[in-house]
Amino acid sequence: MSSVTKERKISIIAEYGGNPKNTGSIEGQIALLTEEINEISSHLKVNKKDFSTQRGLMRKVGQRKRLLTYLSKHNLLGYRALIEKLGLRK
Repeated sequence: MSSVTKERKISIIAEYGGNPKNTGSIEGQIALLTEEINEISSHLKVNKKDFSTQRGLMRKVGQRKRLLTYLSKHNLLGYRALIEKLGLRK
């Protein structure tokens, strides 16, 4: 299982956070978690009995949910734009 590379993290933060050094932006954190969730999900499709990774996935999903809730309360337009861009809430 490969994790998100350093270069990929920088590009995600730059794309969604505005600045590659702005790693604390909510949008960048959500986009990075989404990328990690997608990678872990594809790993779990092949390895169905990997329960420790399954627990890690649930942690990341919960963290993303909390960040999305925060973003929706503080910046509704940014929230709507981000979920549209990431393809969440189908």
